[in-house]
Amino acid sequence: MHAFVGPLHARARAATAEELAGIHWLGALSDADERARAEADILVVEVAAGELLCRVGRPATYWFGVVDGLLKMSSDTAHGVPITFTGVPRGGWFGEGTMIKREPYRYNIQALRKSVVAGLNVDTFHWLLSRSIAFNGFVMRQLNERLGQFIGAREIDRLSDPDVRVARSLAALFHPTLYPGVGDLLRITQQELGYLVGLSRQRVNESLHTLQRRGCIRIEYGGLRVLDLEGLRHSI
Repeated sequence: MHAFVGPLHARARAATAEELAGIHWLGALSDADERARAEADILVVEVAAGELLCRVGRPATYWFGVVDGLLKMSSDTAHGVPITFTGVPRGGWFGEGTMIKREPYRYNIQALRKSVVAGLNVDTFHWLLSRSIAFNGFVMRQLNERLGQFIGAREIDRLSDPDVRVARSLAALFHPTLYPGVGDLLRITQQELGYLVGLSRQRVNESLHTLQRRGCIRIEYGGLRVLDLEGLRHSI
């Protein structure tokens, strides 16, 4: 059972000043009215490990970002086989395309661990789009980078070498534009990485030690530090 009781919206609260300071796109809003409305409308909720934040077919009412924790974006094939699109670590915001089209979710978002998630309601999202050049620029960059990420994810799915799969998947999680909150240290367990890559924890462990010997990463307590991002991206 989840550690939290009740629907997400009933558990949501206003964001703290510290949480707002960590939302990078707010800093791009130079207009005081725009920033004030965005800050006032952002809500924050704690999500339990395994809990669904978004579900396929449900209406999209909030644009979400990870304040702390790790989420998984996935869906099921027509045969019921789960497909993981990407992980969403600290600092990542997602679902811009769904927000713009005001369509139901075509994917599930699930917390891999206890996480803190911020949400901006869809009406404020569209209000910012209608008047803020800076916000439009941020959303366009997000969409462009996300497209490239998903194309890369399709390539990863076709790779047979597990070491390369792990390397490319790690590189995606260290994306400086989509996940600026990660920096050079990603807080992730080998089990969580296995869920995202589709490999066992034991096989992920082998790949991580291989990448460490190559000088691409350093395995640290509670996470992974990237030493050579380009080496991860072009690992063969």
